[in-house]
Amino acid sequence: MPTRDEAWKLLCEYTQSDSLRKHALAVEACVRAYAKKDGADLELWGNTALLHDFDYERWPNDAHSPTAEHPFQGSQILRELGYPEEMIHAILGHADYCNVPRVTPLDKTLFACDELSGFLTACALVKPTKSIHDVEAASVRKKLKDKAFARGVSRDDVFKGADELGVPLEEHIAFCIAAMRAAATELGLNGIAAPQNSPAAS
Repeated sequence: MPTRDEAWKLLCEYTQSDSLRKHALAVEACVRAYAKKDGADLELWGNTALLHDFDYERWPNDAHSPTAEHPFQGSQILRELGYPEEMIHAILGHADYCNVPRVTPLDKTLFACDELSGFLTACALVKPTKSIHDVEAASVRKKLKDKAFARGVSRDDVFKGADELGVPLEEHIAFCIAAMRAAATELGLNGIAAPQNSPAAS
């Protein structure tokens, strides 16, 4: 297993967009938190999340081809670099159009955290403080019903992800909010709402 630093360098080599890099970090925060909770391999799960979209900027795959562009192209690169098949399977499985079944806990966790973390970022950025510390699960549930808000996020994937994970949606949302709060500075979502001595900042 390549190190986390090597995975980060690979992400940055292929991804110049700051928002895409931060998305990768947000998914990593959520997936690593689940790995810690479930006693899973932190490096495997974390690196999988960090690299799940690393090829997206170069090969966005608007046609949703299962055998070209994202994430197929990335899977080929990862295989050549010696990344484990369990990781590659999960990355292929996070895109429904690849028709790769999600069978392992890692497969299901990556899928469940991907779209939701993007939605939580959007929820934070519309706050006056631009802080994840001001985002609460109940308000996220309400915003999910507003189809005009963050319209690029698939609500079906958010609901399906929690269902496949076997976790009630509001519980899943709250868990991911907590994980992203812990990484708020790195995600650029610390805002001005959480003084260093507050519980939210710890």
